[in-house]
Amino acid sequence: MPTFITQARYTQQAMKGLVAKPEDRQEEVRGLFERAGCRLLSYYMTLGDYDFLIISEAPNPTAVLSVLAVAASGGGVTDVKTTLAITTAEAKEAFSMANKSASQFRSAGQA
Repeated sequence: MPTFITQARYTQQAMKGLVAKPEDRQEEVRGLFERAGCRLLSYYMTLGDYDFLIISEAPNPTAVLSVLAVAASGGGVTDVKTTLAITTAEAKEAFSMANKSASQFRSAGQA
């Protein structure tokens, strides 16, 4: 299954609630991913531009989008950014494919 990396921020209201009633969100988030046919691999709190980072596997982008839609629609998270992660073996395969067609491609602006 493809791997996805998601980063997001908690809203001010969510942070206020977490301070008032501390909780570990991992199992709640794991259930959300599993109901969509996905798998939560890691869930980290982070410092910097985003409050948390999630690494997950999903059968396709539509499944992970359904998870993100539920999370975002609840009002507790904002600024959600998701990236498809590719293994180095998959990258090598892509580079090999590119090698086969590179000599037949003309870049823009070249005669």
